[in-house]
Amino acid sequence: MEAGVSIRIGGSVHTNHRSECVINQTLEMLGDQWTLLVIRDIIFVNRRHFRELLTKSMEGIASNILADRLRRLVQQGIITRSDDPTHKQKAIYSLTEKGIALVPLLLEMAAWGHEYLPAATLHGRARALEEGGPELRAEFMDELRKIHLPTSGAETKTRRPRRPARISSMRKLQAAYEPARTKRKQ
Repeated sequence: MEAGVSIRIGGSVHTNHRSECVINQTLEMLGDQWTLLVIRDIIFVNRRHFRELLTKSMEGIASNILADRLRRLVQQGIITRSDDPTHKQKAIYSLTEKGIALVPLLLEMAAWGHEYLPAATLHGRARALEEGGPELRAEFMDELRKIHLPTSGAETKTRRPRRPARISSMRKLQAAYEPARTKRKQ
């Protein structure tokens, strides 16, 4: 057996990494051309069904590639797949805590791209999260947890009632994204 570190992903153990470097192993998990884009669409656009991810992707992912990436992300524990209660043949993909923990990574990538890739014009959400600072980032991640992570009845009872006048972080991000999206379509 090679000197690589064993990592349990789903039910199988992977040991054939190029190195023991944590950056390398993270790149092996997330670094192909499509995986982070699928995660981006689940996190920032709340696309949770296969058909939405397939037809609304700006990059035009092929159905076989999307199916493979979703399967891998489920195996890696980044998302879960469950039956959609509204439609027998649909599945809903939800982030796990491990998937939500990727938000800071994606934001850092977006900040780097904003700085060094000025030709990229769709960066309204990333800019809004950057300008909102740690407070908006934490609020956004909490909203993702409420949407994606199952809660028990006990947790629901102990939550404080929401203040109706407060604008959610997701709405703030959508408002930041719309002008760039509209401009891109013209």
